[in-house]
Formats: sequence, C-alpha cells, structure tokens
Amino acid sequence: MSHPPVIVHAPSPDGGRQVTIGGERVGRAYSTVDVLEFLRRAGLATDVVTLDDREVIEWRGGDHEVWS
Repeated sequence: MSHPPVIVHAPSPDGGRQVTIGGERVGRAYSTVDVLEFLRRAGLATDVVTLDDREVIEWRGGDHEVWS
C-alpha cells in the first residue's frame, strides 16, 4: 500500500507538526492555514484538495484538529 503524497506528522512536544510532500520535508505547520500554504507552494490546488482527503493527505498522531 502506498502513502498519500502529503504527510502531516504527529505533533511535536515543542509545537507544530512536520509536513512532508513527496518524501521531502517542507516545513513545520502550526495550524491548518500553514498546511494549506505548503500545499499551495507545492502546486496542489487548495480549492480542490480538502484537509480530510485521505488520497492526498495522511495525518499521523491526530487529524487536522490536533495541534498539541
């Protein structure tokens, strides 16, 4: 089974969640706004991709509502 191209890793103890797109770390997100910005920068249409789209985004350690 392959992983979705975007992985939002589990929240870290010092805050935020690491985001990986296509196997490359693109930064740390502190909210869904940050995740959407990383998607936009990667050329993923944020008007088409939703945060609960399991084909595109894998949330580890909690869904898009878990940040700490």
